Amino acid sequence: MLKYFFAILLIQIVTVALVLLAPADLQGHGWLRVAIPLLLVSMVAAFWFNSMASHLRKDHLARADRRFAKEREKIRVNAERAKTRVVKQAQKDIAREAKTTHAKANFKVGAAFAGAIGAGAMMLLIGSMTLGLSILTTAGGAMGGYLYRARKEVNSRDALEGPVEVKAIKGKTLEISKPRNS
Repeated sequence: MLKYFFAILLIQIVTVALVLLAPADLQGHGWLRVAIPLLLVSMVAAFWFNSMASHLRKDHLARADRRFAKEREKIRVNAERAKTRVVKQAQKDIAREAKTTHAKANFKVGAAFAGAIGAGAMMLLIGSMTLGLSILTTAGGAMGGYLYRARKEVNSRDALEGPVEVKAIKGKTLEISKPRNS
């Protein structure tokens, strides 16, 4: 605002100087000799003030833009961090659920194999050799297939390269997909 004060003060000094320099007898067109320079001074002052106000407005807008850009960037970074945290937590939850499911399935399969082997051994003991051997052979073949499938899953999990992307579908279902190589 100090700029405006000095500008107004300068305009008043110029106006007073023009009035003091004007001739004493201002009749007819004599007023024009004072009015035209005063009109020119007022026009220059109006453009000057408009220019100062325009520059001041541009400075304030630039400062506000920088401040808003900084806030936008901060919000964007925080959102990205939150997204990363959610993805990591979802991956941990999925891994924990998969581990629990595999453990339960392994227990059930192990119990079924133990039961089949026990039934086969009991058949051998009570004298039904053919039935006992067929049960033991079937249980052994099933166990071999189960172990083969488990080893294949472990090898395919090790073959995944890079991080696994987790995408939320309709906010509830989580899907794991291998990142695409571009």
